[in-house]
Amino acid sequence: MLTLHRARADAVVVDGDRVAALGPYEDLHTAYGDRARLRDWDGTLTPGRHEPDAPALLEAAYWPDPREDLGSASLTGEALAALGMTEVRWGASARRGLQRLLAAGTTSLAGPFTRPPVRTAVDRSGIRVSAGGGPPEPRPLTVSGRADFAVYDDEGTCLVTCIAGRMVHRAR
Repeated sequence: MLTLHRARADAVVVDGDRVAALGPYEDLHTAYGDRARLRDWDGTLTPGRHEPDAPALLEAAYWPDPREDLGSASLTGEALAALGMTEVRWGASARRGLQRLLAAGTTSLAGPFTRPPVRTAVDRSGIRVSAGGGPPEPRPLTVSGRADFAVYDDEGTCLVTCIAGRMVHRAR
């Protein structure tokens, strides 16, 4: 199924997990409009952001469940040590941390991840991980490349994040 994502004048056509076309919205709408579902975003289309501190954010911090009485900020240091972390808790924390990163438009992470439940959560998310000598930034959007991108409004709020053509975050 084709999806045409419009971000003001720019657009990307996604077919499965790949970019089928990039260009001005009017041109892509003419070529694909009758076959594609339209997603319209009032923002700027980008490859997303890269998180170089992902191992620290996901393996050395605890992201509380909203049902816990621990606040909403991540816990580190003595507060983290006092929690008595289990493998199950690390996995749940990593999933919540990933949700926050995706909501910020993150489309790639630095790695590697050494905690098995964190590594599992990252692998299941589909987000691209660069370990060691990998690229420092998300790869640019290219035709036939993987459809990883984000759209930001004028205030810098992420409106949508797509990983491998799948919408994994939508603000509204």
